[in-house]
Amino acid sequence: MLTKGLHIFTSESVSEGHPDKVCDQIADAILDACLKVDKNSHVACEVFATTNTVVVGGEITTKAVLDVDSIVRGVVAGIGYTEPLCGFDAASLTIINLIKKQSPDIALGVNAATSKSGKQGAGDQGMMFGFACDETPEYMPAPVMYSHALLRKATELRKTGKAPFLRPDSKSQVSVIYKDGRPIAIDSVVISHQHKPEATEEQIHDFLMNKVIKPVLEPTGMLTKDTKYYINPTGRFVIGGPAGDTGVTGRKIIVDTYGGMGRHGGGAFSGKDPSKVDRSAAYMARYVAKNLVANKLCSKCEIQFSYAIGVPDPISVFVDSFGTGVVSDQELEDIVRKNFDLTPGGIIQELDLLRPIYQSSDNYGHFGRTDVPWERIITLKK
Repeated sequence: MLTKGLHIFTSESVSEGHPDKVCDQIADAILDACLKVDKNSHVACEVFATTNTVVVGGEITTKAVLDVDSIVRGVVAGIGYTEPLCGFDAASLTIINLIKKQSPDIALGVNAATSKSGKQGAGDQGMMFGFACDETPEYMPAPVMYSHALLRKATELRKTGKAPFLRPDSKSQVSVIYKDGRPIAIDSVVISHQHKPEATEEQIHDFLMNKVIKPVLEPTGMLTKDTKYYINPTGRFVIGGPAGDTGVTGRKIIVDTYGGMGRHGGGAFSGKDPSKVDRSAAYMARYVAKNLVANKLCSKCEIQFSYAIGVPDPISVFVDSFGTGVVSDQELEDIVRKNFDLTPGGIIQELDLLRPIYQSSDNYGHFGRTDVPWERIITLKK
């Protein structure tokens, strides 16, 4: 992100009916079903969705008895894919279950009772990033927050019966103009929303402009007479969801995080229990970054953690305040180490992660929310 002059930064979001998000929600519904019965479940669930077919696979060790068929159909129906003959509907889906148990070699290093350190080790190696900034009340970048807000509003209207001509799949994109590192205006807005065949292009355009875009973005004060709008720019979006494009878990990692403004370690979240640091340590990195900014120790912050499989303590901790810190980055790192237990067990305990809370966090970003523990603000000891 440039700190001087004018530039434009763009982020996107996708709705819960997007094919990849359908898969994320199914994977996390299975994870939640495991954790409801057995908080020590080890889950690495992957989902593939295409025309009227869902394939569920991965490695799961749990005391829960899973009715995968009912879970999948429940998620798909809850999203709104219930129309017969539309290419993907809850009632007529073919569901293929390829789940197997977790490798005992992985369990050896993860479980505290069998790990070499006697503590819970990381479920894999890797690096995870967290990011926060003060340009929105949620301590998130403006482009991705505005993109999420648009689709959250459209989904609310669809699910409450105020837009019966809409179908579940949609995408948004917001380009924000920055001056000297601060957002000053919205350059352009893109929304593509799936709809029923009888809906007209004019009907879709008017609805999304007047019931979604203006109510959501006008209060930001960022719309101007020069803002450009691209609403269903191809003119027709009837075939969508997994009937239009194949979906897979973990392909919306930038939508899930910071819209590209903060870096990403590459590991996806959905379908993974919190022993997998791809998920839990990324949540912790966000928690740490947000609290550094919320405690006014800096106005922008990126955190990196790295781990080795079976090892409890992070291999490295890195703090970058982009020159906005009231103290040096080394001092910020010392504050992080003083205030946060960064072992997998410490993260799970601090954020209370052994609960069935994951499917509800899948849509419209895992961060910048009010319903998850990693967004809580605490007072840091200096």
